[in-house]
Amino acid sequence: MWRAFRYRNYRLFFGGQVVSLVGSWITMTATSWLVYRLTNSALLLGVVGFASQFPSFLLTPFAGIYVDRWNRHRLLVGTQVASMLISFVLAALTLSSTISIRWLIIVSVCSGIVNAFDLPVRQAFVVLLIEDKRDLGNAIALNSSMFNAARLVGPSIAGAIIALTSEGWCYAIDGVSYLAVIAALLAMRVPHARPAPAATRVSPLQQFREGWTYTYRSRTIRSVIAVVALVCLVGVPYTVLMPVFAAEILGGGVHTLGFLMTATGGGALIGALWLASRRNIAGLTRNIAVAGAVFSVGLMGFALSRAMWLSVPLLVVSGFGFIVMVASSNTLLQTIVEDSKRGRVLSFFLMAYFGTTPFGSLVAGAVSERIGSPYTLVACGALCLVGVAWFATQLPKLDEDMAPALARLTA
Repeated sequence: MWRAFRYRNYRLFFGGQVVSLVGSWITMTATSWLVYRLTNSALLLGVVGFASQFPSFLLTPFAGIYVDRWNRHRLLVGTQVASMLISFVLAALTLSSTISIRWLIIVSVCSGIVNAFDLPVRQAFVVLLIEDKRDLGNAIALNSSMFNAARLVGPSIAGAIIALTSEGWCYAIDGVSYLAVIAALLAMRVPHARPAPAATRVSPLQQFREGWTYTYRSRTIRSVIAVVALVCLVGVPYTVLMPVFAAEILGGGVHTLGFLMTATGGGALIGALWLASRRNIAGLTRNIAVAGAVFSVGLMGFALSRAMWLSVPLLVVSGFGFIVMVASSNTLLQTIVEDSKRGRVLSFFLMAYFGTTPFGSLVAGAVSERIGSPYTLVACGALCLVGVAWFATQLPKLDEDMAPALARLTA
């Protein structure tokens, strides 16, 4: 389960990211609660979510071009420094009591622009840290466990900090946490972080077309990206409605919000650790279909729940299903894609993963204002289930396409 830790660079990366991601989840929880405290509006929760993620939809496909052209190590250091500065700006605005929805939207857009570059370069960078590519799937699963371990801890810490002080200190702590990952990155020596010279001799537009053609012509790649896009479009926006469920449906406060988000992270952590124990990519396509169905059913159950004792385990189920689906998709793509096109293919995957979510957040917030948050999430879960059922019908053809890659890796 822990074989990727054999590599020094990966150990540094993992340690720095754990600290930084806890800070990021503290910030995400604080922002959700701050928006709801200032406005008491599900719609504006969706608007702020849209503002933070919409730039990823626009820019990530083009950012992937430069991930394949620039030094990935230096680019990742740059995105972490920019994210740190954004967190300190949020802290200053909130602690000085000048924060407003307008400022939150502006800062969220800036954060989204940085993330458009950070997400694909971070994914592509991990490959450089693993010398034996047979351990790549393990490293990706451990990354997911790291992300969700932070998700397990961060919201609870945020709830305690907000109850004792204010959201501003959450942002300040997040800013300081970036120092850990920056220090870890600077301590690395990554000899293959530069792209091959041939990658910089063609124009960015030609590289974009090449990456799009490569992605579209592969049945496996386009099917995986399509199902992830659908689930993230209509399923993931449940997170922006979480303050509504915490306050109005379950009758709690910021601590309740922390428990709900921690439950989701707990299920996701269990799923990521289970994936880390797998030895190869065999069966990952079926994992995607089954885990997507588990997420959809868990989401509909949570939407209909009116008791904390039932809502928490249902979110654990949903978190497990979602991370197994997404991490399996990521592992599958990272394993079969050519390294020279990795940044571009991953940028399309990340556009599907993160870029579609803002549209869903905006729509979910608006629909929730009209028909209520519970009915909105029931509809979202049902649509996810339809998409997963379509993907399941593709499994025989996908297994046929995957056979050569599987044979090569298990030889």
